[in-house]
Amino acid sequence: MTRAQPLHSAGSQQLPAANDADAPATDITSVRDAVQAAVRQYLQELDGQLSTEVYQMVLAQMEAPLLEEIMSYTRNNQTKASHMLGLNRGTLRKKLKQYGLLSPRR
Repeated sequence: MTRAQPLHSAGSQQLPAANDADAPATDITSVRDAVQAAVRQYLQELDGQLSTEVYQMVLAQMEAPLLEEIMSYTRNNQTKASHMLGLNRGTLRKKLKQYGLLSPRR
């Protein structure tokens, strides 16, 4: 069995950034559709091989950009971001640190 490799975007459609007005529209209509398409492509690329830790890999691939977008939307206000995400502020800080997303203090 091979360890899960990150899903990549080669040949797959990507959702535009929330603040990117010039981003092209895609056929993807929901986050669920995007995840399903990416996982399906990943499994096709495995070509019958088994992989491990796919669940954790997919969560990490989704969680980091989610946190980035929410932090950008809230202008790095952790209190607002934790409220939007439904997370305890301490949990949010832990996740931001985990993904190297903590902004330096001014």
